[in-house]
Amino acid sequence: QVQLVESGGGLVQAGGSLKLSCAASGTIFSIYTMGWYRQPPGKQRELVATITSGGSTFHADSARGRFTISRDDAKNTVNLQMNSLKPEDTAVYYCNRLGRPFWDWGQGTQVTVSS
Repeated sequence: QVQLVESGGGLVQAGGSLKLSCAASGTIFSIYTMGWYRQPPGKQRELVATITSGGSTFHADSARGRFTISRDDAKNTVNLQMNSLKPEDTAVYYCNRLGRPFWDWGQGTQVTVSS
């Protein structure tokens, strides 16, 4: 059974930075395209960024130019460096594989950006 543990969230002022990490266990992590997702208050979960097994990345329009996804297959981790944070980035952030069937979701990590 795959387990995902997200960390690194917190409260930050607009314009600040945070680095999120996700540790995966119970799977051959390196073969999967991984993604960061977020769920803003009262809204549905949305895709933020993805990274393939070969290191190719995609960033949603809302994240492009400010966020950077990366992975360390030796440590079974995927990271999200978030710069120039905005209040609208406030959400619970999750990692998971890209596409269905999703693995069981972790608890997520809360990011709150104050104006």
